[in-house]
Amino acid sequence: MTGTKPPQAAIIPADGAWDATLSLLREGYHFIPNRCLRLESEIFRTRLTLTEVICMQGPRAAELFYGNATLTRQGSMPQTVLRLLQDKGSVQQQDGDAHRHRKGLFVAILMAPGEVERLTGIFRSEWRTQLRHWQERDQIVLIDEVNRILTRAVCQWAGIPIGDSDERTTELAGMVEYAGHFRPGTIAALWRRRRIERRIRHMVEDVRSGHLSIDPDSPFHRVATFPDLDGQRLKAEVAAVEILNMLRPVVAIGRFIVFAALRLHQKPQWAATFRDGGDDRLEGFAEEVRRSSPFFPFVGARVKQDIEWQGHVLAKGQWLLLDLYGTTHDSQLFSRPQEFDPERQISWRDQGFDFIPQGAGAVATTHRCPGEMITVELLKESIRLICREMCYRVPPQDLSVKMNRVPALPESGFIMAEVKARSR
Repeated sequence: MTGTKPPQAAIIPADGAWDATLSLLREGYHFIPNRCLRLESEIFRTRLTLTEVICMQGPRAAELFYGNATLTRQGSMPQTVLRLLQDKGSVQQQDGDAHRHRKGLFVAILMAPGEVERLTGIFRSEWRTQLRHWQERDQIVLIDEVNRILTRAVCQWAGIPIGDSDERTTELAGMVEYAGHFRPGTIAALWRRRRIERRIRHMVEDVRSGHLSIDPDSPFHRVATFPDLDGQRLKAEVAAVEILNMLRPVVAIGRFIVFAALRLHQKPQWAATFRDGGDDRLEGFAEEVRRSSPFFPFVGARVKQDIEWQGHVLAKGQWLLLDLYGTTHDSQLFSRPQEFDPERQISWRDQGFDFIPQGAGAVATTHRCPGEMITVELLKESIRLICREMCYRVPPQDLSVKMNRVPALPESGFIMAEVKARSR
């Protein structure tokens, strides 16, 4: 008696490197796209830090990462990224029902009616306050200023006493700045992360004991008193981590705001459009900033059990990387992807698997960022403020963007000189 042989698994091409860590550090955002192009494949195998990893690109890979329960985020990213951006016990490190339950808290807070408008209003007020100070200075560095504005705005919105705003800004902005790879400032950023985490944990404990009175409807109070699946409140240290997971991503939007200012400088016709109105085109501009700007290059996952994907066998424990930047710059998905085109009609509302600067799939059930609406609205508001309420000069400076710097930013941080308030 003879049987039919099972179909042979498709071979995953390899990039040929014994270890590609140095190439990753050298190429940055282009590391995965370069190899997908060279190997003519949306998937390839390589080694990073002496560990085998399978790199993927495109909507099908995004659907695997964000729509398949056999993948986990645990053990998938370097310790500096984990410690600075997520930390153990956070919503990003959970799977299944536990993840959906905890994710529901973030969706309920960040996407609740009126919350985005409230945060945007605070942001606008803080920007206008800082604008008065900017007029007394010869020049400002925009990334430093928007980090401060966003820190003050998100802490006020969340119901957290801000304390020393410069110190809070350094703490929150440093988590983003030093997460990409190990640099001299990374150790200090990790120490500052622990410091603010301890401070927030003590505040959580004081709220629970009644020693600190905070608005019960505030985001801070809702996280501090949130019951997990077992019906028990989150451990105080986990609640502190989740509160940081609301604060830090808002401060990270400052990098998108700087790229928006850069695009307005490079495309003055759009600045003129928004100066005279053009609100119907604001969202398209903001979304194209998100698509085109180098934010975080990829996300990681681990396979929890042997699976078959597109004819390939992915073994239990296999480390995977999904190329976010390369997917949003794929010429098969976006015509002329290297061109800045606000008329593309792309939107976070689609919840699909091709436009994925902050994740893919349905926000309520996957690891997609629940703060995309906040990102877009704060971007739109910053564009309004820059175009309609400010006059400034862009002096000679280094506006180049090094694509091996993760997360990337114009080298100068975008300097504005002779800032003046425009009559409203």
